[in-house]
Amino acid sequence: MIKFVDLQRQYHSIKSEIDKVVKDVLESSSFVLGPFTEEFEKSFAKLHNAKYCITVSSGTSALYLILKALKIGRGDKVIVPVNTFIATVEAVSLNGAKPVFVDIDEKTYNIGPELVENYITTKTKAIIPVHLYGQPAEMDNLIKIAKKYNLYLVEDACQAHMAQYKGKKVGTFGIAAAFSFYPSKNLGAYGEGGAIITNNYELAEKIRMLRDHGSKQKYYHEIIGGNFRMSALQAAILNVKLKHLEKWTEKRREIAHFYNLLLSRSSSNVTPYELSYVKHVYHLYVIRILNKDRDKIRQKLYERGIETAIHYPLPLHLQKVYRFLGLKEGQFPIAEKYAKQILSLPIYPELKEKEIEFIAEKLKKILKNS
Repeated sequence: MIKFVDLQRQYHSIKSEIDKVVKDVLESSSFVLGPFTEEFEKSFAKLHNAKYCITVSSGTSALYLILKALKIGRGDKVIVPVNTFIATVEAVSLNGAKPVFVDIDEKTYNIGPELVENYITTKTKAIIPVHLYGQPAEMDNLIKIAKKYNLYLVEDACQAHMAQYKGKKVGTFGIAAAFSFYPSKNLGAYGEGGAIITNNYELAEKIRMLRDHGSKQKYYHEIIGGNFRMSALQAAILNVKLKHLEKWTEKRREIAHFYNLLLSRSSSNVTPYELSYVKHVYHLYVIRILNKDRDKIRQKLYERGIETAIHYPLPLHLQKVYRFLGLKEGQFPIAEKYAKQILSLPIYPELKEKEIEFIAEKLKKILKNS
């Protein structure tokens, strides 16, 4: 079976480094914040050319805390793409604000910037572009819109570590950005984890307090916060992995381009479109199956030893949890159409060339005979 994600392969490739740093954390007994966390925060901020990095318990926590620190809440509206993981929208709802969905671009699957302005009202306070699957959203137009209407721009970069837009790494185009270190991410922890980067000192300081019970000094609390800390063990593991991230990113891009070469001649699928001025980091390699039953194709691949996934099977406006918004099928036609077609193929740096060829060969054969 070719796994959709094979984390064991990655672990064994850096086993000695990981085992050593885990032992270092255990020997130090520094499990919460402390030197391992500080080292990682400095390195991750530097990697994305940001002044400040605050580690938190997850990518969801990162999004939630950014909006909370910006005082976005009840009565406010936040514009989000309708095709994203629910965490993007949960962060809005958990702060008491209302998500406003926007359909996606036909080529990139990211939020359609030409549509955003249609949804802005006096209650709109922020736009959250998602750098979906690892490809940066169209930032130039979004920056202009945010400035025109005095809106916060918050990047959801949870799938886009080291991605670049016109030569600049994502994360500092807006007021702040959220990253996830879920185990399967390009930079994944061995558990939950996330981070916020920003160039705004006041925002960074407020988020640091919010993640640690509203305090700067232990037992002295200035605001209502909570426990959103990432464990030092995860920070230490991420410190090791961070040294390999550039190499792993280039390998993902090589694999994606190899897939493109093998699959792009087929009339039964559409391979990912990469904007000429971005650096897509391919957290996911997502194709579209045309004029075929996607779910049957997926089942046949599984029967031949190939795991796949669907990101995402149901647009957010049609999810049960958001029915209260009163949105109906047909309101976001591109996202709805693509949700029935998209299929994510295995992609990780340790995937072998012969495995990629096998996947492509089996997929093309199944498509031809279906």
